[in-house]
Parts: sequence; structure tokens; C-alpha cells
Amino acid sequence: MQSIEDSLMQDAPASSTTASPMLLKQTLQQQSHNGVAQRNISATAKSAGTSITNSRATSVLTTKANNLTLGALYESSDSDDELADIHGHGEPLPFTSAKTGLCYDARMRFHTELSPPKDRSDYHPEDPRRILFIYRELCEAGLVDDKNMSIHPLASNPVLPIMARPATKPEVCLVHDDAHFEFVKSTSDKPEDELLRLEATFDSIYFHRLTYSTALLSAGAAIETCLAVASGKVKNAIAVIRPPGHHAECDTSRGFCHFDNVSIATQVVRQTYPDQYRKILIVDWDVHHGNGIQQAFESNPNVLYISIHVHENGNFYPAGPYGDLYHCGEGPGIGKNINIPWPTKGMGNADYLFAFQHVIMPVAFDFSPDLVIIAAGFDAAEGDQLGGCFVTPACYGHMTHMLMSLANGKVVVCLEGGYNLRSISKSALAVTKTLMGEPPERIPETAATDYGVDTVRRVVLQQSRYWKCLYPKGDFTYIIGVMIAPGAERMHDVVRAYQSKHLHESHKMINLWVFRERISRSFDHQVLATANYGMDIPLLVIFHDPPEIMGVPNPTTNKLDLHSTWLADHLKTYIEWAVNRGFGVIDVNIPKFLTGISVSLTKPPDKRYHYLSKQQDPDGDEEKEALKLKEATEELAIYLWDNYIEPNESPKVIFLGVGEAFKAVLHILNTRNYEALAQIAGIVGFASEHPIRPVAETFITDFAKWYYKRSLLFVAADHPVWARDKKPSKKFGALKRSHAAELNAMLLAHAAEVQEFLVRRAEMPAVVGRRGGRKIVEEEEDEDAIMVAAGR
Repeated sequence: MQSIEDSLMQDAPASSTTASPMLLKQTLQQQSHNGVAQRNISATAKSAGTSITNSRATSVLTTKANNLTLGALYESSDSDDELADIHGHGEPLPFTSAKTGLCYDARMRFHTELSPPKDRSDYHPEDPRRILFIYRELCEAGLVDDKNMSIHPLASNPVLPIMARPATKPEVCLVHDDAHFEFVKSTSDKPEDELLRLEATFDSIYFHRLTYSTALLSAGAAIETCLAVASGKVKNAIAVIRPPGHHAECDTSRGFCHFDNVSIATQVVRQTYPDQYRKILIVDWDVHHGNGIQQAFESNPNVLYISIHVHENGNFYPAGPYGDLYHCGEGPGIGKNINIPWPTKGMGNADYLFAFQHVIMPVAFDFSPDLVIIAAGFDAAEGDQLGGCFVTPACYGHMTHMLMSLANGKVVVCLEGGYNLRSISKSALAVTKTLMGEPPERIPETAATDYGVDTVRRVVLQQSRYWKCLYPKGDFTYIIGVMIAPGAERMHDVVRAYQSKHLHESHKMINLWVFRERISRSFDHQVLATANYGMDIPLLVIFHDPPEIMGVPNPTTNKLDLHSTWLADHLKTYIEWAVNRGFGVIDVNIPKFLTGISVSLTKPPDKRYHYLSKQQDPDGDEEKEALKLKEATEELAIYLWDNYIEPNESPKVIFLGVGEAFKAVLHILNTRNYEALAQIAGIVGFASEHPIRPVAETFITDFAKWYYKRSLLFVAADHPVWARDKKPSKKFGALKRSHAAELNAMLLAHAAEVQEFLVRRAEMPAVVGRRGGRKIVEEEEDEDAIMVAAGR
């Protein structure tokens, strides 16, 4: 039967069969313009006896003609070979046409608990159904050709099965010592009651008589999957395996893991292909740190291990400092270990992508691996209760997609953790579809959290000395050395010394001594007062956080240059106004860290991060540090009230609390009696990201109402308090939503309102009396006016 394409060639002028491609192009164009192609198509289709309709034939042949025309534009030779190239008879793209591999073996489900709980909801997290649910999800999506489980139609290029086999002892002992191998092997011969007693002595481990054979099969499956990719049998692959492996150390089983699957497979690939696969990248996105993998390669310069995990200052499993950002490898492997330790649970897509974009991918391109292995735990997935994070399947797809740009696309995914059966199934499906060539779905959220940005920036600072691609550069060890060297001073001490000098010169403010042995050194020059603070005039008492240092670090060295750094201290305008208005002023600076008490080098206000290892900060205990600061602040507040504020002649005391220091004001309110509170005419507060704390109704009736009537608290526009459905209780004070978000911007924006409030409260007459033996204060003021002033 004559083809449509042959018919086209016959209908062309005779000379066109030997003419140049340019002439062929011109002829086809002329035919198209004259409508000849339409008539020839119809005649050819009819003579050939085909059932192709005129419209379809027109479409097919027009496409052929266009291909010939476009191809001929770029040809200058009359050869038949080049004319054949115009027809598109080339080789398929090797990567696109190759298959993705899948390794799964139902025998890996034989490792189970010997004494499972009767309540099905209380099964051990490392459930044998984990791999079954993933495999079934892939089958139901049409990615696997399994006659028993697949749903047709299948994908056009389904995954290629990779057969699992048990790892051999020499392979396992590339990572583990002989004693550990023999121990795991011995569990296959032990009675069940002994296995139950044995597992109680291990860290998050259970044993079964089939644990040994299953662990060998899991390690062997990882090996065969990696070899399939390394040999070119498949373009990439995923191994749906268990038990997991990345917690298993050289000499022991840990954290549901017996043999370190990924590390064993890595060593086998390097041993099998020593020239082709010299450098291997392992990315571990399991929510737990892969202590076993880090241990296996921390001295190896040719294996780069990157782990992104929840750390919680070493309190999250596997616990301890080993997963912090300061463990960067040892000896020749220095710089080849990168930990990205999240300080808390709750991290989401944007945090993970931020880490990939700013650390993982730049370093990976610099390293230029020959093979990429993903230790793919899905316990950071949304819905996993152990992990407590919010990574979606789409995000796992995007992370996979980025890693596929490395090593010519040679990527192996090995299952690690993940304990929500639905979450791991959907996440593994997204990863597999991405491996097969499907683009990942969109991710709407793109802004990383403060925790995420802060952690990644610190990792960059730590790792920048080892990687030329990471900026800014900074030697944290050198910085620590400067901090503890003779002559070094904290900037908050330097700034407060400047403030003390400035306030003395401008307003004759003097230092108020704190005669308390435990805190006197810590608050030296932190409490300043005008000379008239004890007179019969309104007294403004300010508790505030230290002023902010604003500057842009050098993008290369990360150093702050003094000429481009500013001190943002808008509170001095409040002090100047109050002094000019005739107020007495006591200014109390509450440092973030107390000289002589707090030895921690760096922590943000929420007291949850701990950035220095025990070696660098041996006394750095987070909870103890926070407690010391809290207790010292409260002790100072009461000392000032009892010795400098309450005894003086001022009939009107107004508190102004800024930032975290506002809690000192609340401590005075919550601990003093009615007689003391009679002097307090008003309370002003500013909170940006700081928690809004209530007053405690302990011994004073209607204390919340009293506090509400006398307070004006400005709260940042994006503060979580505004996300609540109902109006905040009066015990939080009269809250007003600020359009600004930062403390300095809020102080600047609301200066006029605060000044008006201070004047009004200072001039408010008070009627003092007693009720039931307790002193009370009743003010002649309409409560509605207070509510209007607060914008309620």
C-alpha cells in the first residue's frame, strides 16, 4: 500500500526527487499556497483505499509537509542521508525513553512485632503495612504492571521491576562490624520470650525470628536498586524497603533500624564501580537525623552527607549534639557532613525549599556527584504525628526534581521512616511520578518561617569556610574566640554605657544602685533616673528591651561595618518628651543576657534555639538560662518598686513596657497588693512578636477590669492575637492593633497617642478610700472613653 508521504513525493514535480532541499521547500510552499496539497491528499487517500477522512489526512500530511519545509530551511546538502534526517528518523532521547526502576518485595513485611497490641490504633509505628500501602498506591496510579493490584490503563512507560536479594555478610560488613552482624543473625535462632526481653534493652527496637532475613533483604534491595541505576539498566529508581536503616550504627541496632541500607549500598557501588562512581551524594530528608549514615562517612571526602531534620536542641530523636550544625565531618571528610537542624517541629514546604535553594543545591552542584541517593523518610510529611511537620507530597516532588538535575539524573530513592500510612503513600507516589518525568505540582506557600531562615543562615555561616559557593563567609570558631578574648565586650554593654552617658548629659539622669548581691553586677548602669524621680510629680517608669542595632552585613565577609550601622533608639524621644513635660523618669533596660549570670553566646527571644555545642558552650543549658533571666528580671522589678517607686511622693505612677521587658511590669501588678496599686495611674505596652500575657486574678476582685481601664497596649498587625475568632479577654488589657510590625516602627507611629494617654492619666483625679479593710481607687472616668481611646 502506498503511504501518504510517498504519494506526496509522487505528486511533486519529477525534478523534486533529485532537487535540493531548498527547492523542495519552495515547491511545497507553492503547493500549499495554491491548494494543490489539499487535492493531492484527498486523491491519495481515496486511491489507497484508506478510511482516513479528508480532514484527518489533511492534518497528517500538512504536518509532514511542514516538517519537510522547516527541515529544508537548515539543509545545504543534496545527500539522501540529510534528506532522511529531515524526515526525523533519529535516535530517541536516552534519558526520556529509559525506564524508572522499582524494587519491592513482600517478604520485607515479615519483620513484625512478636507481641502486637490488641488495639489496632496502637501498633508500633514501624508497621509492616508501610511498604504495602506505598506499593498499592503506585499500582493503583497505573505506574506498576502488577496483574493482581494494578489498575488499568497503565502509564505509557511503567516502572521496571528490580529484583531484591539478601545482602551478603561482606557487603554488610563494609559498614557494620562483624560482631553486630553476628548478633543480628543470632536473633533468628532465639526463642520468642528471649527476643522480647532483648528488645527491652535496645533503643526503639523490636525483634522477630525473621528480623535477620528481612534486614538482609532490605539492605540487598537497596544495593540492587543502586546498581541498577549505576549500570544504566534504569535511569533512576525507588526502593520501597523496610526495616529502615539510617539510625543503625557500626556496632548496634537503633531507632527501628538494624542494617544501614543506604550506607551499605553506597559502599557497594563505590567498590563495584571505583572509577565511574567516585563521588556520591546522600540527601537524608527523614525528620530524624541519620546518625548511622553520618557515622559511616564523616571521615570520607568522597561521600557528601546532607541531613535536614528536626533537632530541638538535641532533644528530638536520636537526641544529643551529633545532629547539630557544628558536626561538619572529621579529618579528610571535613566539610562533607552538613546538618540542617530545625529548632522545632512544625516546619513546612517553604522551609524545606529554602534549605534546598540556599544550602543543598549550591553545595551539591559544587560537589558534582556521580550518583545521588535519597534517604527518603516521609515522617516530615503532613499528617505524621511523630514528625509533627507539614511537608506535602508536592514538596517532596520538588525536592526530588531539583536533585534530578545532578549526576546526569542518576537518582536512587530508598525508603527510611514515615509512619502515617496515607501520608507516606501519597508522598512516595509524588516522588515516583517525578522520577518518571512528571513535573511536580505547584506549591502556593513560598515564604519560609523565621525559624527556617535563621537555621539556614547559620548553616551557611558554618559551612561557608568549606564551600566556595556559600556566602556570606564567616568563621564561627573565630567569632567565638573574639567573644571570649580579653578586652572583648558585648555590644549591649557598650550601647548601654553610651546611653547612660547621653542621658546624663541631656537630662542629668543618674544610675540607681541595685543592692542585691545576685543581680547588682548584671544591672549596673541598666537603671537610670532623673533627679526629680522621688518628687510629687507624675512618674514614668520605662521597662524596655535593648535598642536595636540596624545594619547590612558585608555580603562576602558577613561583618558589620560601623559606618553602615545605626542604633535605633526611639525611646529617647519619649524620655525627652516626659522630662520636658515635667515628669520624673526611671529608665530600666532589661538585657537579653545578663553579665555574670547568663553565659550563653546567642539565643533569640523565644528561648528555644541553642546554637552552640556543649564543647563550645559547656554551661549553656537553655531552660536554666531562661529561668535565670526571668528570675533576675522579676527580682529587679520588685526591688525597684519596693525601694525606688512605691516609697516616693509621686501620686501617679505610669508604666511603659516595651517588648519582652513588659513582663516586668506585669510581675509588679500580679504580686503587689491593693495599697501599692493605688499609685498606678496607667500602663502602656508595645508588643511585636512577643506573647501577650494576662494579669492574674489572684487576690483582687475585678482586677481584670481595673487593668483594662488603665491600660493601652499596642500590638503588631500580624500578631497571632488578632487571628482569634473572639475578642481577647479584659485580663489582657485594652489592646490596639498597630499598623506597624517592628517595635521601633510602632514607637515612632504611636508616639502622639502615647503622649496624649500619659497626659490624660497623669491629670486624672483619684478618689481614694477603703473597702473591707483594703485600699481601693475609684476614678471619675467613663469606661467607654477608655475603650474609645484604645480603639476598641
